[in-house]
Amino acid sequence: MADLSVARFVSNFGQFLKFGIVGGSGTLVNLVASVIAKKCGWAFFEAMPNDPLVNLFGTQFHLRWFMLYSTIAFLVANTWNYQLNRMWTFKSVTKVSWLRGFFPFLLTGLGAFLVSIAIQHFLMNPTSPLHLPADILDDSTGLRTMYYWANAISIIVAMPINFVINKLWTFRSEPKATQVVHETEPA
Repeated sequence: MADLSVARFVSNFGQFLKFGIVGGSGTLVNLVASVIAKKCGWAFFEAMPNDPLVNLFGTQFHLRWFMLYSTIAFLVANTWNYQLNRMWTFKSVTKVSWLRGFFPFLLTGLGAFLVSIAIQHFLMNPTSPLHLPADILDDSTGLRTMYYWANAISIIVAMPINFVINKLWTFRSEPKATQVVHETEPA
């Protein structure tokens, strides 16, 4: 019984490492997509990340440009991560069709994305106690762009949540009874 527990731990840890590698590549994809989205936002609308995009029902609250940039980057990176996780991290799991598997992955990603947006908001809001230092991150160069740092930090914070939910829901194995039915059906 102990050998089974050790084997399960090693397997789960291996999947976690692979998920982390895929997530790392997805982070790079996300960061590149967010840079492109931000540059397009500036080129076409002269919009800085923290500028208001849409007012929320006549209140003092707004959706901000960084939320749009982050949404675009999330969708690109989420698709990238799903495909790599499907092909590599969870390749031993009996799979459903690509679209049927993608939607739970997307929904899981949306949960982590909402956490990321909240973290970005706290890191970029000048009235927040978690606000990144504006004297250092003054948007004067790429590495001093507050939005890029807030985006990267938020991705790192949301990754463990994303892994656990994806392992338990998106890439779970089919129940044994369902596998037996599929194996015994005539071809």
